[in-house]
Amino acid sequence: MKYFFQIVLILVVATSVAQQDAQYTQYMYNTINFNPAYAGSRGALSIFGLHRSQWVGLDGAPTTNTFSIHSPIRNSNLGFGLSFINDKIGPTSENQISADISYSLNISNEWLMSFGIKGTANLFNLDVSKLNPETPLDPSLQDLNNYFTPNLGAGIYVHSDKAYFGFSIPNFFETTRYADQTQSVSKQRMNYYIMGGYVFDINPNLKFKPAFLSKIAEGAPLQFDLSGNFLFYEKFVLGGAWRWNAAWSAMAGYQITDGLFIGYAFDQETTNLARFNSGSHEVFLRFELFQKAERIISPRFF
Repeated sequence: MKYFFQIVLILVVATSVAQQDAQYTQYMYNTINFNPAYAGSRGALSIFGLHRSQWVGLDGAPTTNTFSIHSPIRNSNLGFGLSFINDKIGPTSENQISADISYSLNISNEWLMSFGIKGTANLFNLDVSKLNPETPLDPSLQDLNNYFTPNLGAGIYVHSDKAYFGFSIPNFFETTRYADQTQSVSKQRMNYYIMGGYVFDINPNLKFKPAFLSKIAEGAPLQFDLSGNFLFYEKFVLGGAWRWNAAWSAMAGYQITDGLFIGYAFDQETTNLARFNSGSHEVFLRFELFQKAERIISPRFF
């Protein structure tokens, strides 16, 4: 147990020096959390909830819960969204509450370009009772309760009925959340996201969608996710993903009703961490109220 805790402590410090945003395997369904230009792009009131348990079996491993809702604003080119993220790792937890607004333009008969702005309130918590400091009762180590920092972000999202591409920076401000006299223990860095995907119609009952997401943060390794999902009979989704130098994943989904979709993903580490955990699990539920009948007949694959 002590050995596991030491590993988690190392992970917490390494992650906190160049803090990255929460990680998702099923990013293709959760775009609103890192690109505000996605708000309203599905042409429906879209309600989304996700739970992720990372590195199951490892004490202090990350746990993430997200909830979002977004919709186009009727009779306008605007979209609006709200989202909430709760992210826990070791002795720290963070709540993020964000509001998104987007504006869309037709750039051709097939393509739509959207611009989005995100405003975020971050509430950071540190429980020092979960630490084992070298110097007991160190006065520089104190609990933090809902330490508030604001942030702004922006994004671009371009899509047709078959393809999409996006670029975003969810947080422009690099803020120090906890520091002693010598170093920052938790600092929010800028995260850059690039994403894209394309839907191939293999036959009337089968579609294939390759997609990618690249996340770059100063002081942290490049994260690159590559995925491929098959959609059968507009109902069943099966696929896999690979995270560069990190993990492979299996994904599945089912369109329960015209507006209700459930998805699940399992990650297996390809690093030395695989020896200390039994993988990561991610499950989500999406519910949509459509404004156009054609959306119900053929739900979009992204």
